[in-house]
Amino acid sequence: MKKVYEGKTKDVYELDNGNVMLKFKDDCTGKDGVFDPGENTVGLTIEGIGKANLQTSIYYFELLKQAGIKTHYVGANLEDATMEVLPGKVFGHGLEVICRLVATGSFIRRYGEYIADGTVLEGGYVECTFKNDEKGDPLVTAEGLAALGVMTMDMFNSMKEQTLKITKIVADDLKSIGLDLWDIKFEFGYNNGEVILIDEIASGNMRVYKDGKIVEPVELTKLINNR
Repeated sequence: MKKVYEGKTKDVYELDNGNVMLKFKDDCTGKDGVFDPGENTVGLTIEGIGKANLQTSIYYFELLKQAGIKTHYVGANLEDATMEVLPGKVFGHGLEVICRLVATGSFIRRYGEYIADGTVLEGGYVECTFKNDEKGDPLVTAEGLAALGVMTMDMFNSMKEQTLKITKIVADDLKSIGLDLWDIKFEFGYNNGEVILIDEIASGNMRVYKDGKIVEPVELTKLINNR
């Protein structure tokens, strides 16, 4: 087993069988000792958060498997805080896919003159951003991705279809414990000729409300795992 990448919250290892192992850490992104999933540096360590995030990911990846949606997930060992996954080639230098069910956040900052904060986006609204901190994660359209050679239109359509399906599954699950999903962020990769969901499905990538108030990621993880 060979370490190939050391990330902020996960380390990545190459396995002898050709798959990849993700090792979840207790390090969290944040600033001045305060947890913030939007930050890009390690700000604090929360004991047990690595396993808790892995537990959430296992739960949702298993849910997607039951629904017949292929992802990079192979299996996991919660005690060791590790997850075995299929190798997935990222698109470009990294692409994030956001599905918005309710207009808020940066969506309102861009389009607030046309829509009110808190407006339901019927059917879900999918948008993509390049992972680039210096440029503020710029938006890119399907046509832009194709023109830049990042992915074909067929790949984009597959990614968008999966995003809407996965978002509905997560939203319905959260609704069952009294929570409302407003938006969620995913990463996709390319494996063996298919576009599949990669990385993790964790509370830090979701915006969730309960009784009209936002649920902080650490609390959300507890609500999902301790139902």
